[in-house]
Amino acid sequence: MKSKMIFCQTDETMLLPLYATTIGYWEHQAETLRPAGFPDYQMHQVLEGKGELNINDKSYIVGPGDVFFLYPEIPHFYTPVSREWRLAWISFSGREAAQMLMYAGIRESGPGRLRDDALLEPLREMLLLSNEHLLEDDLECSKLLYALLLDLKRKLLPSSNEEDEMERIKPVLRHIELHLHRPLQLKELAEVAAVSPQYLCRLFQHTVHERPVTYINKQRINRSKQLMFNVRGKKIYEIARDVGFENASYFCAVFKRVTGMKPEEFKRLHGLD
Repeated sequence: MKSKMIFCQTDETMLLPLYATTIGYWEHQAETLRPAGFPDYQMHQVLEGKGELNINDKSYIVGPGDVFFLYPEIPHFYTPVSREWRLAWISFSGREAAQMLMYAGIRESGPGRLRDDALLEPLREMLLLSNEHLLEDDLECSKLLYALLLDLKRKLLPSSNEEDEMERIKPVLRHIELHLHRPLQLKELAEVAAVSPQYLCRLFQHTVHERPVTYINKQRINRSKQLMFNVRGKKIYEIARDVGFENASYFCAVFKRVTGMKPEEFKRLHGLD
């Protein structure tokens, strides 16, 4: 593939929650200096050779299989350190761009590692589209961009630290699932992971991005929905008790906080009366 750059027309697509602005491929990426950053989000995939990435004076070496993400207006530069440095990239924007990156585990500018070195399929498909500025192509790019960011969650390798944290918390998540029907204390959960309660709270924030009590309550509410469907005619206080709430009023308050409606409204809405 020869070097190319596709400039997307955004008059229509900027109404979408997520849209592409430029897509490109360089047979050899030249040095790029941006002391004021770039106006859009960017994702680069390194396909061959190595380069140096510098973000806010922090330096990384990136090579085949690496990707790097740049948030808007964050000072950075990148430059080749090998004779050839081949990469593909996409710039994008939209009100849901940050949320989609967060879903994939990306919360700031920096590098990441893919599970394999092959050009990401949605990005490859975008690069094969025509460069005739057709609205259909711009819409297709936005669809492919959504697929690309959605796939990143499973395409990106976790850091060794994240992997260790997830392995440590998995027994706790299983324990919660098995014992939702009764009260669960933070001390009990910490003992399952063989850590202190304070460290367990940090583990939850790093891995599931919620406090333990918030996670447990959401699991209880999900279980209560299933009970409403599977066992018709159960009273609200019975459902509350079966999913570990000792107080039906508190169950109703949590149910509304999580779902936006009372349990009775949920049942009526889904024909579960």
